[in-house]
Amino acid sequence: MTAPLQSLLAPRSIAVIGASDNIHKIGGRPIHYMQAHGYAGTLYPVNPQRDTIQGLRAFPTLDALPEVPELAIIIVAGDAAVQAVRDCARLGVAAAIVIASGFGEAGAEGRRQQDEMVRAARASGLRLVGPNSQGLANFGSGAIASFSTMFIEVPPQDGPVAVVSQSGGVAAMVYGLLRGQGIGVRHMHATGNQADITVSELALAVAHDPGVRLVLLYLESLSDPEVLAEAARVARARHVPVVAVKAGRSQDGQRAAASHTGAIANEDRAVDAFLRRHGIWRVDDAHALARCAPMYLRGWQAAGKRLVVVSNSGASCVMAADTAPSCGLTLAPLSDATQAALAQRLPGFAATANPVDVTAALLTNSALFGEVLPVVARDPAADLFLLDIPVSGMGYDVRRFARDAAAFADTAGKPIAVAVWQAPVADAFRQANVPTYASTAEALAAFSQLVSHQQRLRQIAAEGEPLLPAAPAMPASAAKSATLSEAASLARLAAAGMPVVEHYLCRNVDAAVAAWQRIGAPVAVKASSPQVPHKSEHGLVALHCNDPEAVASAFTAQTRALQAMEAHCEGIVVARMSRGQRECMIGANWDPVFGAVLVIGDGGKYVETLRDTAVLLAPCSEADVARALDGVRIAPLLRGVRNEPAVDIAALCRLAVQVGNLVHAAGGAIRSVDLNPVMASADGVVVVDALIEVAEVAEVQR
Repeated sequence: MTAPLQSLLAPRSIAVIGASDNIHKIGGRPIHYMQAHGYAGTLYPVNPQRDTIQGLRAFPTLDALPEVPELAIIIVAGDAAVQAVRDCARLGVAAAIVIASGFGEAGAEGRRQQDEMVRAARASGLRLVGPNSQGLANFGSGAIASFSTMFIEVPPQDGPVAVVSQSGGVAAMVYGLLRGQGIGVRHMHATGNQADITVSELALAVAHDPGVRLVLLYLESLSDPEVLAEAARVARARHVPVVAVKAGRSQDGQRAAASHTGAIANEDRAVDAFLRRHGIWRVDDAHALARCAPMYLRGWQAAGKRLVVVSNSGASCVMAADTAPSCGLTLAPLSDATQAALAQRLPGFAATANPVDVTAALLTNSALFGEVLPVVARDPAADLFLLDIPVSGMGYDVRRFARDAAAFADTAGKPIAVAVWQAPVADAFRQANVPTYASTAEALAAFSQLVSHQQRLRQIAAEGEPLLPAAPAMPASAAKSATLSEAASLARLAAAGMPVVEHYLCRNVDAAVAAWQRIGAPVAVKASSPQVPHKSEHGLVALHCNDPEAVASAFTAQTRALQAMEAHCEGIVVARMSRGQRECMIGANWDPVFGAVLVIGDGGKYVETLRDTAVLLAPCSEADVARALDGVRIAPLLRGVRNEPAVDIAALCRLAVQVGNLVHAAGGAIRSVDLNPVMASADGVVVVDALIEVAEVAEVQR
């Protein structure tokens, strides 16, 4: 951990600027929390109006303190907050948390004040959290530099989970959900506007904490992916799962994020690709952040997604079987030996196939769950176990059920979850440290997340550490862009060794006819102009030209059309009419945060409407691309259906890797590459049309 972050998470001394004697005010809560929860360092309340605050000597100014504090909590507002940062910087304070709001999230004037605050801090090496931050809380060290009311509503308990969030509200919600499950929380940090310190930096800090076994993140923007990637690497090395919500998927969500924390939204599918690449599991909301925590913390390693359901309700068995496929789970086929062993323990009318229905006999024989679970656990096909209890309570030995489930969880070494909606019954299982959910769907979703996340982490371990995001050599705003013509784009691809369609750039009719003779009928005739990248809508494409007259006619018409548009004409492309089993698309663009972003999937004229594509970060491997392609809707068609052969998927993946490498190596000089269509067949792939956008006008080939 770097010294400034150590100063945030375990400071030896803390000044509270704007301290209050009232523990229900923002300026009073941090002092109250730290005195109540064992902070061993020195607290310095700063308030010119009082001599003592909450039993501590108060000081009128920061300069009046007997020492330079390691951390300052700044609770005063507006210009006073900016001045407090200046004072901290002048005195050499290591870190400060700015609680006050009304800065970057509030408009131009607030942004100006925030920038002034950051300039003052950086001049002296002062690190800032906030502004607009709820604060940081480390229950391991007792440094609770936060005003959250949640610590009054739900008493803190140190534990193995770290919650790091841009939003104080989300951090408090996740904290409350975890504590409601009986799970202790070590860290609860809210970064607010992230004018300096980010979620990524705090994630890296808590990933080093030996007491942390699970990291949960909430982000609205991601400006430093290389730091978050390093946090993920540290967490993987320690076998600590990282789960994240990245808000702002929609345009409305992005606008809301901008007004909430001043966040600049990232392109969502690039974020997805980044998180997947580094083994960070993405979920949709705060409830989902906390949902899988009990399973992660048990340390189970699931071998697969084969599920066994045990219930005292036939209907619950049916509904669990219906829900499992939508979660990517399959019912484990129990062996004859397993079913025979079950038959010896269950009533004759009970179902011994999976799902296992122990029936209402559970009411008279409370040992049934304890007898059934060890039997199904020995079946080699069983990976996951759901105990689905829709009805229990009076007359049922719930404590016995919980003890039997806990014993299974401790000895079987395989994941088990209980689905039960009755609160007193659920409490019995939670007290026994068995992952417990209010519905079958929630339990199965948690199973799916656990197994899928672990599979992804094993892939990363087997394939080696993923590359960190490239530091952009040329930001997107650094230069004007220009589009290469089709002929220049194809030439650039061919020079990089990519398979492009046979074509000729012709500057007169005779050359066009000669090209037709070399290629053979039919051909495509297309105008080539950097000023008209989208040719079809301007009538600048003629397909299936089968004779010299058709070629000459198309050449003349397209040349005149460009003249009428006053567009520069490089010439006319005459190209082979390539056929394939499937029109695919491959594209890449330079993202100012993530570097080269690769897109691959279904192509043709409906590509923007159907959007059946996968997104990856480049550079990547052919295996990465193949896995991504498995997730698009056309994947079965690529593999071959109805007696059609499979297309050459390896060649398609190889071309995608080449495109990604081209954009990555250019370091921002190539803004985007768009190949559509790429004709894919069993014999290989060929690029039929291409468009490249470059960052420098001088690069346009004339």
